Amino acid sequence: MADLMRTGLYDLHLELGAKMVPFAGYEMPVQYPLGVLKEHLHTRAAAGLFDVSHMGQVILPIAAVAALEALVPVDIAGLGLNRQRYAMFTNDAGGILDDLMVANRGDHLFVVVNAACKEADLAHLRAHVAGVTEVTDRALLALQGPAAEAALARLVPGVAVMRFMDVGSFGWQGADLWISRSGYTGEDGFEISVPDAVAVDFARALLDQPEVAPIGLGARDSLRLEAGLCLYGHDIDTTTTPVEAGLAWALQKARRAGGARAGGFPGADRILRELAEGPARLRMGLRPEGRAPMREGVEIFAGAEGGAPIGRVTSGGFGPSIEAPMAMAYLPADLTPGATVYGEVRGKRLPATIVAMPFQPTTYKR
Repeated sequence: MADLMRTGLYDLHLELGAKMVPFAGYEMPVQYPLGVLKEHLHTRAAAGLFDVSHMGQVILPIAAVAALEALVPVDIAGLGLNRQRYAMFTNDAGGILDDLMVANRGDHLFVVVNAACKEADLAHLRAHVAGVTEVTDRALLALQGPAAEAALARLVPGVAVMRFMDVGSFGWQGADLWISRSGYTGEDGFEISVPDAVAVDFARALLDQPEVAPIGLGARDSLRLEAGLCLYGHDIDTTTTPVEAGLAWALQKARRAGGARAGGFPGADRILRELAEGPARLRMGLRPEGRAPMREGVEIFAGAEGGAPIGRVTSGGFGPSIEAPMAMAYLPADLTPGATVYGEVRGKRLPATIVAMPFQPTTYKR
């Protein structure tokens, strides 16, 4: 793994007994001695600390609002001060280049992009937006779970008043922390951008809190899947539109037909048409019968035998909180919750029921 990058918390992960794996060009902890199942359940019951420093942190001048809006189907101009919004870069065919978070921090926008798309996203931004600055001297931590507020507030008391998708700057031992009340587990929690110089000390201070345990990428994946959240490169990519992906909730009125700034983003013709008429296929939740998971790549059929596949699983696994298998797949949009389809696992077609997502209720602090 010599050619892989390491985050500033690499040595701490080893000290904590992490099993390291390659992920998006980095050596990342997939699990700790607690194990994926217990890490998942600990996050749902208390608080889990994730190293997400491999993700890209980017600053844009506030004057770049219009330029950024020209790249995303989301209302950036209407984003309130110290508020954050989910967005996605689209291409001319309406496909998704990446999904990202955008925060209005007053005199600038703070953008967080996925690790695997980081270089492409930066190039895309620099080609269309003036004054793009990559942040390269800060770690990014996610603290997730019902006890996240109590644990973080002991170190940074001001965070307790934040609500879901608020952002702010807070001091800790002389360092400036950039904190958002958000995350990707379906739980209440925070994402914290920390200067590299104090990142390990701050992570240790969090891990010293009785509720907090270190959590790896394995549990992060099962947590986000239970929450019905997309993983870029699996559930969303350049072949999926935001409407097909079930992300129409993220497309505000201002950018839709009849809105103040309707269209004007790549792929607008197709995306606005799908909003009006409905897409041919949709990302749907599946609950396979029995205990066997239907994993990514499993083909889905309408009947127990015969016929061509009608879709394929994009993410699937066992949900520790729901104590059952779960999966997501793109399926014909006229299928409805309660319908039965069949996944072909090791040559056998097994029934699965289409269900509404999330599989596990979310607990964001509204």
